[in-house]
Amino acid sequence: MLPQKQAEEAMVSSSNLTQHDDRDEEMPNESGLGLKSLLWHGGSVYDAWFSCASNQVAQVLLTLPYSFSQMGMLSGILLQIFYGMMGSWTAYLISILYVEYRSRKEKENVSFKNHVIQWFEVLDGLLGPYWKAVGLAFNCTFLLFGSVIQLIACASNIYYIDDHLDKRTWTYIFGACCATTVFIPSFHNYRIWSFLGLGMTTYTAWYITVAALANGQVEGVTHSGPKKLVLYFTGATNILYTFGGHAVTVEIMHAMWKPQKFKYIYLIATLYVFTLTLPSSAAMYWAYGDQLLTHANAFALLPRNAWRDAAVILMLIHQFITFGFACTPLYFVWEKVIGMHDTKSIFLRALVRLPVVIPIWFLAIIFPFFGPINSAVGALLVSFTVYIIPSLAHMLTFRSASARQNAAEKLPFFLPSWTAVYVVNTFIVIWVLVIGFGFGGWASVTNFIRQVDTFGLFAKCYQCPVRAPTGSH
Repeated sequence: MLPQKQAEEAMVSSSNLTQHDDRDEEMPNESGLGLKSLLWHGGSVYDAWFSCASNQVAQVLLTLPYSFSQMGMLSGILLQIFYGMMGSWTAYLISILYVEYRSRKEKENVSFKNHVIQWFEVLDGLLGPYWKAVGLAFNCTFLLFGSVIQLIACASNIYYIDDHLDKRTWTYIFGACCATTVFIPSFHNYRIWSFLGLGMTTYTAWYITVAALANGQVEGVTHSGPKKLVLYFTGATNILYTFGGHAVTVEIMHAMWKPQKFKYIYLIATLYVFTLTLPSSAAMYWAYGDQLLTHANAFALLPRNAWRDAAVILMLIHQFITFGFACTPLYFVWEKVIGMHDTKSIFLRALVRLPVVIPIWFLAIIFPFFGPINSAVGALLVSFTVYIIPSLAHMLTFRSASARQNAAEKLPFFLPSWTAVYVVNTFIVIWVLVIGFGFGGWASVTNFIRQVDTFGLFAKCYQCPVRAPTGSH
């Protein structure tokens, strides 16, 4: 009867998970739905969906046409679908591991009041300190460079509206602007930002699609991709990066009032993202072809008009939001390191978070390579952070019969066999290790080094058109 009793305890404990989140922002009362509650306190299933979808389609929307030019149309479409499904599965695994960790800790009467659970803590609780160290190293490095990419993207985008300042100067300016995200306490408080962010990327994606189709194919357009293995695998790892945006999954779940409802949110968010990424990248590649090989940002090729400028401005705002998404888990880690995580003063927490922004700012100025850095981050960091580590962690957590029997969550309805789950997880580990990290790492690092050799570190204006000499007409 002991296994049955343990299973009952697990069910009771995990049912507690659906009732509340112990973070300082509590579930609002029905009678208190004021403006602050409407815009600030987000913890519903819809908030989590907006957060996942908004976080997934930031600046990569502008680099996917570049990936299509490296890989060709067919590979670009198929790999988006393939990696989208793979990313949804590993996000599902992360959510299962979070619920398992939370239920075990609550049986031990551990309270999470004023404490945000993070991925490395889940690994530590389920698998021990070595896994914590690995998870912390990969996750923090990925989020660090994810934030760097947002700053680079801001400078790259604004340049297409105002080229009086070079991209490096714009990076200085937007670094200061993005530093204001230190005032946003947690993922509870991204409700209005997530909603607006997804609206902005939806507009931008459909603007790119319609503009490319309306302008038609440029004269002499060629579609030669794929023609080099380096370019092919660089493009593939950019797509791997696109659907590997769930380094913040645990933090988004913890901000939910009922985190057990997260299970399929990432999949539904990914299906929506397909409606944005597939049409826009395919239309751009059809219209501009090989020109995209030297234009990593789709805005560079689209004719300037009010519609394009609106898309640029909306993407700038969204990249500010995404910077906050990537940086907030880093803020939490830093707060825990210096013992300030349970501080309720917004201003004091903002002050202690500032040192996190400075290295991000500096790295964005050193490596301003918009497309290639996406691929390098995808191959070297995303491959482990959001594909390999969750798959291995899930297999090891439930390797014993008792762990499987007493699991806080049942197997998914579409894969009701532990053997099948292990087969899928093993396939993901091998595929991403060989194709994503191996070939992708080789290709993206090779391409990245070429960019450094061509443009140099601290490049003042990466991929900017050559200006005519002053006074010429």
